[in-house]
Amino acid sequence: MKPAQGHLNDVIRFSAVDGPGNRFVVFLQGCNYNCIACHNPYTINECDSCGICVEPCPEMALFYDVHNQVVVDEDVCTDCDICIEVCPTDSTPLSKMVRLENVMSQIHEVSPFISGITVSGGEPTLQPDFVASLFCSLKCSEKLGHLTTFVDSNGSASRDVWDRLLPVTDGAMIDLKALDPETHIDMTGADNRPVLESIRYLAEWQRLYEVRLLMVPGKNDSPGMVEKTARWLYDVDPSMRIKLIGFRQNGVRPQYAHIPEADPRHLEELSEIIRGVGIEELVLV
Repeated sequence: MKPAQGHLNDVIRFSAVDGPGNRFVVFLQGCNYNCIACHNPYTINECDSCGICVEPCPEMALFYDVHNQVVVDEDVCTDCDICIEVCPTDSTPLSKMVRLENVMSQIHEVSPFISGITVSGGEPTLQPDFVASLFCSLKCSEKLGHLTTFVDSNGSASRDVWDRLLPVTDGAMIDLKALDPETHIDMTGADNRPVLESIRYLAEWQRLYEVRLLMVPGKNDSPGMVEKTARWLYDVDPSMRIKLIGFRQNGVRPQYAHIPEADPRHLEELSEIIRGVGIEELVLV
């Protein structure tokens, strides 16, 4: 059997914002959405080896291999991110295919200091075989079996994908950009029907840890839209945990830099609307 491999963007060994507790986060490369508020757009596409990043690299860490693909000398690279800044295709030459054993080895190194693993992206459910293999390996490990397994997703996965992941997944964090279909398409370039179905399905199987509502001024932050969204979520599960997040410009692509950051006072008003619907577990970020 071919060893499990994943297209990896990066890992963060310790994170307190990607699920409960202190977590090891695996960021996978590739996303099927094109969100206007994306703060890590370099995870969206695969590198096409156009070579625009090769010359600007100050350490000369990037070069063409014998297959005419741009590769990186990791011993020379300083992670200055200039290659990401000049990339015209929302990608990075620093992403790479990695074996499952590579990621497991890194988790072993920090396992005494973490409470779980979160796989994010990009969109992790586009690589369900790798995610399932990783989570299964963790669950079957005598030393790592206590770690919780979470997925941070845009919710676009089909039921078949969730069925592949549910047996080894402890929780899912789903982004709901907009309840209104047209607004969702405007913000992501994609239909929201799969997202709504994912929320329902994960809640049914008690795997929905939280729904994240990113408030983008002028797009999805009207009081009426937020109240309607909160009521829909309450009907799915009255004990729903919601994380209300204000849009910030950090990392956003230049063409969307004109969007103002969320007003903290307005976010407080929206949080009161959500609580007024009956949702008690609300986190404002």
